[in-house]
Amino acid sequence: MFELKIFFLFLATAIAEIVGCYLPYLWLKQGQSVWLLMPAAASLALFAWLLTLHPTAAGRTYAAYGGVYVFVAVLWLWAVEGIRPTAWDVAGSLVALAGMAIIMFGPRHA
Repeated sequence: MFELKIFFLFLATAIAEIVGCYLPYLWLKQGQSVWLLMPAAASLALFAWLLTLHPTAAGRTYAAYGGVYVFVAVLWLWAVEGIRPTAWDVAGSLVALAGMAIIMFGPRHA
């Protein structure tokens, strides 16, 4: 159960970061409203706060988070941008998730 809770916390963290970066992208690259920067800033603040909720050392959290970020970014590519991931995208994101699991859930020596 602990592992599932951590994974969903990582998912929420990744979504907050991606939204916080995607909204300025829409403004800068696609000519959307500058007002998108307001929710972008709030989303990035949420992202930073969510990182503090993880139950392990910051460096380990950041390292493991990277794997989940890769996975969520590939899902975002498909769900939001409408671009179907290639087999290589899927394979790479699964490798990244495996790396996250090794970092977060591997045995620890005191």
